[in-house]
Amino acid sequence: MRPSLNILEPDLIARIVDEAMRVLAEVGMEIRGPEMRRRLLEHGLPLDHSGERVLFPRDVVEKAIADAPSSFWLHDRAGAPHADIGGDRVHFVPGSSGLKVLDHRTGETRLANSTDFVEYVRVGDGLANIPYLATAFSTNDDIEANVSDAWRLYMTLTNSNKPVVSGAFTEHGVPRMVEMMQLFRHDRADLIARPMAIFTITATGNFRYSEDSCQNMIDCVEAGIAVEIVPVTLMGLIAPVTVVGATVFHTVDVLAGITMAQIIRPGTPVLFGGAPATFHMKIASSPMSAIEALQLDAAYVAVAKSLGLPTQSYMALSDGPILDAQAGAETFGSALIAALAGVNSVSGPGMLDFLLVFSLPKLVFDDEMCGQALRFVRDVKPVDDLPVAELIDQLMADQHLIMAPHTMAHWPEELYLPSAIVDRDNREAWTRQGAKDTYQRATEEVDRRLAAYQQLETDPLIDAELRAIIKAGLVSQETLPDIPVAPEPVVATGPGTGERRHNRRRERASS
Repeated sequence: MRPSLNILEPDLIARIVDEAMRVLAEVGMEIRGPEMRRRLLEHGLPLDHSGERVLFPRDVVEKAIADAPSSFWLHDRAGAPHADIGGDRVHFVPGSSGLKVLDHRTGETRLANSTDFVEYVRVGDGLANIPYLATAFSTNDDIEANVSDAWRLYMTLTNSNKPVVSGAFTEHGVPRMVEMMQLFRHDRADLIARPMAIFTITATGNFRYSEDSCQNMIDCVEAGIAVEIVPVTLMGLIAPVTVVGATVFHTVDVLAGITMAQIIRPGTPVLFGGAPATFHMKIASSPMSAIEALQLDAAYVAVAKSLGLPTQSYMALSDGPILDAQAGAETFGSALIAALAGVNSVSGPGMLDFLLVFSLPKLVFDDEMCGQALRFVRDVKPVDDLPVAELIDQLMADQHLIMAPHTMAHWPEELYLPSAIVDRDNREAWTRQGAKDTYQRATEEVDRRLAAYQQLETDPLIDAELRAIIKAGLVSQETLPDIPVAPEPVVATGPGTGERRHNRRRERASS
């Protein structure tokens, strides 16, 4: 049995879906993209009485849900299957949309640049519990805005073999990025067959899809790129303050997106996603780690699973400004909820301050939290321990089970041993090693991973073509930003490094 989280009764889920279907059929959506609107009307979708809003009849929405795959595989840059997206399989991915970084060398929060971004990719490439990356934050003024999305994708593709969650931030940005990814496949059909990316399509709230979102969806779906539909549902501001009401609003936005994707190309992989937050009534902030927002995450994921759709959420993050007790609690708490709920793609690790700030120390700390959450939701089943007669005999004979054959056989798989970021030694040992707090240990781990990174090789001809595609989109900027070359890797050793702890006596005994 896999540990799980149940937040809605099946009958209530059915009522939520019915109400969302009613809203789509009677209220509809404002579709601001002219090409998307044309295609929907051509497909036979009606308009409301005002002629402004497109209505989504229930039979059309139900067919779209039936056409959408329940799971799909993400492949890595080399084309190998990498992540199975569906069921209750959970994958954690760095959060997106940041503008600033918390510089781990100076402690300063500042606008991010390309050097920050490439260091993030190199650190993220080696994190065991982060199976794919994201174009996580802006590089701001060092590249023109119209090609900034492609530039971040370039730095990801040339520094990591992992798949990526990305998206275009201009109305016509997707084709350029598709052309870049296709360089790592035989042709467009191969890119469709072996996708290496998920692109985010944002539903803007108020039952509306913007021009950019509409065009990006068309371009993604026609290119075979999997998309995640991500409404920013603000409870108490543009959605009901109650969980059930907000879930209805959220479901309306997502089902509209899924329907549009399937009308364009039936069978397109689409994730039922979201980035909900509450509206703080006293200080007018929008915390995504608010417990009610996490309830909404779990609720809409339950709705999605009832419909047989893969899921995404913004969790495993913190609204706090620094890596401290609040950030740790918000991150681990929401990571565990996401894992229990079986969210397939969890965006959030590395993020602080309402998704505005990215922190490398927090990313490596979050990798540990995600690892522990994943460990908790593994299947619980007997492992040579029922009946327990032999284990009792061993305990009675030796007064411990440390060297018991059962312990030696199973502890490597049964016990999650964190890296030195998580301190599990006594106070005296902690003091001898410098009395470092969590942030200091995480900062050291970032530096260790940067020093140990080995540069990914990219065919020079492909690299030149990637850069040419980006340069072709420049308007006034003449050169691309410089990217620091990764130094020769140095592997740190000794106590306090980020390697997972080893018990040499146990290892000798089991060999």
